[in-house]
Amino acid sequence: MQVLVIGDSGGIGRALADHARARGDTVTGVSRSREGLDVTDRASVARVLGRLSGPFDVVLVATGALEIDGRGPEKSLRALDPEAMVAQFRLNAVGPALVLSEVRRLLPRDRRAVFAALSARVGSIGDNRAGGWYGYRSAKAALNQLIRTASIELARTHPQLACVCLHPGTVRSALTQRYLGRHPAVEPAQAAANLWRVIDTITPAETGSFLDWAGKRVAW
Repeated sequence: MQVLVIGDSGGIGRALADHARARGDTVTGVSRSREGLDVTDRASVARVLGRLSGPFDVVLVATGALEIDGRGPEKSLRALDPEAMVAQFRLNAVGPALVLSEVRRLLPRDRRAVFAALSARVGSIGDNRAGGWYGYRSAKAALNQLIRTASIELARTHPQLACVCLHPGTVRSALTQRYLGRHPAVEPAQAAANLWRVIDTITPAETGSFLDWAGKRVAW
């Protein structure tokens, strides 16, 4: 397969790319640190991704962050910062949507294809029982809506495309370490293997879905 990984310099993005290469897929990776891709800037997205020719059977968006500019998740309403919230939306919601807008031309129309953006269970409105994390939760919920909406449009032109959001589980990294608490976490390589099992079996009938690392639907 031809695979495109957006954000392959990060922990989980690199693991997704490595897993695909290890099994014989041809992988193209794009990142901010290497190609200068800024997913929050339309001109940057168009410039960097415009150089690619495709087609790609699988496009994975592994960009995003829990902390931006040193600002972590809010614990209460009084901690809300408008600029921090906008930054969360730009990176975690607007960014993947801009990527999809550009790479849709690189997705085949005559065979099965998958576009998957990494979301998070904390973006689920129905599953929110703990509160807090206003900016990150809301940005991931917005991402879910954007991908769901795009899946409806793309189904008209790419009938064999599965356009989905995926929750990788809690992945151990330097960034998440301080937030793990008692939550079980997996290494990036294990998270990547789990996600690839879902990507490999997902069908066009599931386009527009929000799925976890085991292929189970997550509540909106």
